[in-house]
Amino acid sequence: MAVPHDILRNARILRSTQTDAENLLWHILRGRRFCGFKFRRQHPVGSYILDFYCHDAQLAIELDGGGHAVEEQAEYDRQRTKELKGAGIRVLRFWNDQVFKQTEAVLEAIYEALHSGVR
Repeated sequence: MAVPHDILRNARILRSTQTDAENLLWHILRGRRFCGFKFRRQHPVGSYILDFYCHDAQLAIELDGGGHAVEEQAEYDRQRTKELKGAGIRVLRFWNDQVFKQTEAVLEAIYEALHSGVR
């Protein structure tokens, strides 16, 4: 099934306007640098655009800024995660500041998820 043009356009825009946390994590994940797994950034899945996605492990990684603490956005995120799980995609969610302040713990969580879910 083709991805709608508006979703593709938004994914391209998001790739060019990544947050500092997304840039840092992408530097680590890109080019199979992290445990040999291929990740895509700003990857469309249905009507959603995932920050990072590893197809082999069916793993999405989402980085959240302060706006995700607002209840309305948090509820949207919960629903989105539920739908992705229903499609067989596991979701790891981290705060942007975790990527900077707890980089090792974030990478350990990603490592564990990758190695526990490879199909």
